[in-house]
Amino acid sequence: MGAKVTLIFLRTKTVNLRAMITPNWFEDWFNSPYYHQLYKHRDEQEAEMFLHQLITYLQPASGARMIDWACGKGRHCKVLNEMGFDVTGVDLSEASIREALEEENETLHFYQHDMRMPFRINYYAYALNMFTSFGYFPTQREHDSAIHSMAIGLRKGGTLVMDYINVKKASLELPQSYQQKEPDGLVFQIAKWQDEKHIFKQIQVADAPGSTLRHLFTERVAKFTLNDFSEMMGYQGLQIREIFGDYHLAPFDAAHSPRLIIIADKVK
Repeated sequence: MGAKVTLIFLRTKTVNLRAMITPNWFEDWFNSPYYHQLYKHRDEQEAEMFLHQLITYLQPASGARMIDWACGKGRHCKVLNEMGFDVTGVDLSEASIREALEEENETLHFYQHDMRMPFRINYYAYALNMFTSFGYFPTQREHDSAIHSMAIGLRKGGTLVMDYINVKKASLELPQSYQQKEPDGLVFQIAKWQDEKHIFKQIQVADAPGSTLRHLFTERVAKFTLNDFSEMMGYQGLQIREIFGDYHLAPFDAAHSPRLIIIADKVK
């Protein structure tokens, strides 16, 4: 049975929650068991379909080296590896990498690593950053460092795939709101709001219905537009080749597309 969802508008409550945001929220939240519990119902079939669409478009050589930056538990890495590619996954979360390592083989490898630091130099034919696994850092310099790591890890002529939310569409559709989800006996109370530069989602967790809320996490994602990515990538020698707007690789429409999927090549 799917999670129960209730939607209520609570404008005053969401405003008061803003003071509780921590700069490096992702370090604790992505390593928390509650994170995996909340998002465990992600659409695996959709993710696999997207990867097959992507590989059909990219036409990589058999056995091509690929890296998935911020790979989580490695769900995309495993699919790509099954398709015949030599895949590396890196993620900051120790818990996620520990689980991913159980699937490691001769052409599938996982490492705990911070994307703000280079990993390998001039090594991969393809780099991927999937499902908005970017935009989390407190400073522009840190985001630039992450793009730099992705770029220098590619050999010349290599390709970066960046899959991000379309912030224009998301901003128009996002009210200040409150949700409650109750998967597997846990209670997640979720508040969403935005300001000029970020979209926020605050998660409070109780271990059972009716019990005290004991855990607090706040996600924060930067409102990076296509122009922002073009500038960040250009500084790192990446040139945008193509832009798609969804997981079926439809053309990007800033007003209507749910995703911003950028294909960029390393030109220098």
